[in-house]
Amino acid sequence: MTAAIQISFDGRTGVYLFSAICFVLALKALSSPRNARYGNLVGVAGMVVAIVVTFLVQDPGHDWVIGAGMGLGALVAVPAARRVPMTGMPQMVAIFNGVGGGAAAVISLTDYVQGLSAGVPAQKGVEVLFALVVGCLSFSGSMLAFAKLQELMTGRPVMYPGQQVVNALLGLAVVGLGIVVVVSPHLAPMLALAAVALALGAGVVLPVGGADTPVLISLLNSFTGLAVAADGFVLGNMVLVVAGTLVGASGGLLTKMMSDAMGRSLPNIILGGFGAAPAAGPDAVAGTEGRSVRSGEATDIGTLLAYSRKVMIVPGYGLAVAQAQHVAVELARALESKGVEVAYAIHPVAGRMPGHMNVLLAEADAPYEDLIEMEQANDQFSSTDVALVVGANDVVNPAARDNPGSPIYGMPILNVDGAANVVFLKRSMRPGFSGIDNALLYDPKTVLLFGDAKDSLTKLLAAVKAS
Repeated sequence: MTAAIQISFDGRTGVYLFSAICFVLALKALSSPRNARYGNLVGVAGMVVAIVVTFLVQDPGHDWVIGAGMGLGALVAVPAARRVPMTGMPQMVAIFNGVGGGAAAVISLTDYVQGLSAGVPAQKGVEVLFALVVGCLSFSGSMLAFAKLQELMTGRPVMYPGQQVVNALLGLAVVGLGIVVVVSPHLAPMLALAAVALALGAGVVLPVGGADTPVLISLLNSFTGLAVAADGFVLGNMVLVVAGTLVGASGGLLTKMMSDAMGRSLPNIILGGFGAAPAAGPDAVAGTEGRSVRSGEATDIGTLLAYSRKVMIVPGYGLAVAQAQHVAVELARALESKGVEVAYAIHPVAGRMPGHMNVLLAEADAPYEDLIEMEQANDQFSSTDVALVVGANDVVNPAARDNPGSPIYGMPILNVDGAANVVFLKRSMRPGFSGIDNALLYDPKTVLLFGDAKDSLTKLLAAVKAS
């Protein structure tokens, strides 16, 4: 550890170490749906212990300030967390993450201002500088990402001539002002640095859109963790260092996993402007080559399902929007009662965040062993009678595998076209989050059942029970 955390191993340090161990155990448990609830409680316990100890060691005169801040935060966060639907979880993560980054930036700036009169050593100046820049970048970027996902602004990339040059100049300005702040500590360049970092955060997020936005949120979450860790060095607080480092590392790994799941590099995601292509109209019924689709009735599809040997359910964002996970699991149980083998094929980035489908299906008590990851599912589609796609689109689009000219080419997908029959439950012919048409919809072995996913699944359930 650096000189910024030169504290003796006393009672406070021991308790903070206990909290850090809780955070590590929580992350480990969160890697599995079976242990996620337990892991969340362990993490909460570690944070509660850390907060209590912080209260005990602080100047009593500041307790009311800390308590007021915690009360205000709880007043906003608890109702928001209780009311947010699963479909809005990425937005909530984005805005809470942005607030965390902003808090890290304010803490570093406050500590810097307090130390100006006595002089700020170069080492501490670097620590404060890092926390301020990364915190500001995370704050503005996360707020803009929230606005995109919440549809307060267009979710597509916002591009303008010379955009990358402007971002590069902002990056150089951050470096230049950072050197000035470290060499000659003054408040004015520090405030200018914060303003430029805020602009850079917005500049990085503007050209990102479509299915890339959740990946960017994961990256910004990692940035916030690093800013918090830097604040830990600034304040000499070990638990902030550990917690921030854990968030930064796990967020970085998650970003890499999401990038790999989309078959694209992180620089390509940030700079590529993916999703800028215009989407098809909401009621289009034919592709660019004038092809038509085949629609069906719930009774006929229900009979097909009931007399199948193996059915693979492929959940997507439409399942989450319709809150149809419980009906989907009930349909699976009805099929199993008729001797049909049923499993759920899970794509790593189906929905709006990693694990989105796992959480929804676990909420509906789907057996964990029936949730099959992409690689295993792809090995089974050739022996599947019916692939039932519920609200998914981009993660089953064959263009990612077969069309080198497609913007999503190279993205690993679920090979549902390998099944003997494909059934799509869709509201309309609107493309997925990426805005790209899906050729699988026009395949002769594909049948579409239009309507709300929950209503369609309910009709299929009734048809299966009647078969």
